[in-house]
Amino acid sequence: MGSPESLAIIGITFFVAGFVKGVIGLGLPTVSLALLTATVGLIPAMGLLIVPSFVTNVWQAIQGGALVSILKRLWPFLAATFIGTLLGAKGLTGFDASLLAALLGSLLIIYAGLNLHRPKVPDVSRIESWLGPLAGAVTGVLTGLTGSFVVPGVMYLQALAMPRDTLIQAMGLSFTVSTVALAIALNDQRLISQELGLLSAAGVVPAIIGMMIGQRVRGRLSEILFLRVFFAALAVLGVYITARSLIAYAG
Repeated sequence: MGSPESLAIIGITFFVAGFVKGVIGLGLPTVSLALLTATVGLIPAMGLLIVPSFVTNVWQAIQGGALVSILKRLWPFLAATFIGTLLGAKGLTGFDASLLAALLGSLLIIYAGLNLHRPKVPDVSRIESWLGPLAGAVTGVLTGLTGSFVVPGVMYLQALAMPRDTLIQAMGLSFTVSTVALAIALNDQRLISQELGLLSAAGVVPAIIGMMIGQRVRGRLSEILFLRVFFAALAVLGVYITARSLIAYAG
């Protein structure tokens, strides 16, 4: 893991993931997890994304003036996400890593497909009293098993009809909660080594550099075109991870 090749892969991955986040306001955990799973494996990838994900998502969560109102509204969803992540992560030592990686690949395909086709999202704010905890619990379990924070959590937040800036802040808060829960769960199962923790901390630097460059070029890029390319690439990566993992499991 500490070889020059591995260090280069980790640095480039977090730079690219940070750049994507700088341009569109999200994507660092998803991009870094997908690329690292394809190169170093799922469980090491989950450990590596902890510190960069936490730092950048805290940054995102505190930007704007809606933090208190978001916490008051979304605490059932966030609490269920936290608990679900702790419970889901127990499966990391019980299921074959290839199957979990295939599950991650499938989630990436679903997430990318929904964003490429952009179906009309209904406003579910009238039923969020029970749907929020349910969506949070499912998101948490899948986060614990795969490290992916987005399905169905992001879709649920998008369906609450919040203003764009509030939605971005809410996603930052949701990802922060998921990251903290994932870190606790991985540490509890002794799946984060000291070396992995140091490499994760080192990933903050290229991630922030990528974010700053992404923010600078945001106005020069067509956001719609960038999103299409991003989600198309994410779908291809999801297919690759799923196929490779299933072949490895069958072999």
